Amino acid sequence: MSLKPERGHTYVQWMVALLANTTLLTYGLQAGWISPMTKTLQSESSPTGAALSDNDISLVASMLCLSAMLGVAMFAYIADTYGRRVCIMTIAALQALSWLVKLCTSSFSGLLIARVLCGIPSGGCFNIIPVYVKEISQDNIRGVLGTLLILMQNVGILSMFALGSRLEYHTVLWIAITVPIATVLLMLKAPESPAFLVKKGNIAKAEATVALLRGLEVTDKIVMSEIETMQNEYSQFKSLPNISFVSIFKQKSWRNGFLLSLTIMSIFSCNGSYAIMTFASAILSSFGVTVSPELQALSFPAVMLLASLLSLFYVERLGRKKILSAAFLVTAGSLVCLATTLLAQQHGWAAPAWLPAAAMVLSLASGVSPVPYIIMSEMFHFQIRAKVLACVVTHAWFMSFTQLAAFGPLSAALGLHSTFFAFAAVNLCGALVSLTLLPETKGKTLEQIEISLRGKHFFR
Repeated sequence: MSLKPERGHTYVQWMVALLANTTLLTYGLQAGWISPMTKTLQSESSPTGAALSDNDISLVASMLCLSAMLGVAMFAYIADTYGRRVCIMTIAALQALSWLVKLCTSSFSGLLIARVLCGIPSGGCFNIIPVYVKEISQDNIRGVLGTLLILMQNVGILSMFALGSRLEYHTVLWIAITVPIATVLLMLKAPESPAFLVKKGNIAKAEATVALLRGLEVTDKIVMSEIETMQNEYSQFKSLPNISFVSIFKQKSWRNGFLLSLTIMSIFSCNGSYAIMTFASAILSSFGVTVSPELQALSFPAVMLLASLLSLFYVERLGRKKILSAAFLVTAGSLVCLATTLLAQQHGWAAPAWLPAAAMVLSLASGVSPVPYIIMSEMFHFQIRAKVLACVVTHAWFMSFTQLAAFGPLSAALGLHSTFFAFAAVNLCGALVSLTLLPETKGKTLEQIEISLRGKHFFR
């Protein structure tokens, strides 16, 4: 399908989509901040005034995921009540505030507060930004603009690994805070979602917004057709009854899909990738890497960036089920390699210097994937999609928090190799569930997917 429209242009849509996704760039900066800063925070000259312990670092890292649970429902309410544009500005403002707290106070409690402030908007990023981008985009570029979500996140992580390995602690914070401030200021000029304007009955402004985004006249037939479609969709949505979770569990295909989504996201959120990304430099140091672990860790987000692009390219060719199953298996193999290498080193065997880094890169490349989110968006009817996804995403944030909070204490108590073996077992379970229970959604209608889910007997 051609990305060039018959009339008008698309560059305004690209600019607005990129601007909205700068919140994901900031999220990537925040998610990647712990890894290069761990060495500084645990040094004698720590900006907190005292060196932080491994448990302290785990707690600081995990607070982002815990507080993100609060942001899912909060920002969904703001987006539906006050608009997508106001919601995105609020997300960016809280992100800026989190960097400001780190600049103003270097205490341990200050770090915890800052991580809470950056976690809450993180809960909104993965819900609101895709909705806004979808609602401003025309059909033939909607999928391409949707890939910016993971792309900008990984650019942020890569940027933070690069900045944190070279620059002083406070210099990194001053650079990072400029991104959300710029987002807030530029979003003042960004258009509101046409679908939200239609919902509020402001049809004239919705028509002008679609015309601006498409580069067409307000009276153009394409503009009028899109507005009419939005009005029809909203009227249909208003006529539908409100469906409770009790109703979802009574319908077998919805119940099976919901429970399967919870299972997949639990495994995906506890597969070890988030912990490896967060503590990359410290993990490399534990393998005896002495040549700047912080710089070697730069390869991790770079490969994640490449892997996210490849998965989005092949997901329509190979199918979701094959890609997700293969990702779990590759991640499991990489983690077994890491654990075995640690055990071998403890028994006096010298592993090649490149082996731990290569295994960690491979585990991140396969373990951080947008495929579970793609599958979930295709598995449910639009009547229940928002409710189910909000619940599953909130659960996923909690599981990510559990993984990060437990990583340090488990590694100290059982050894890092035992933790990696445990993560490998989780990934093997993910591969088994994906291969045996997960329906293929590629090229299937919603009715076909629901029939497949209804025929399963894994959840009675």
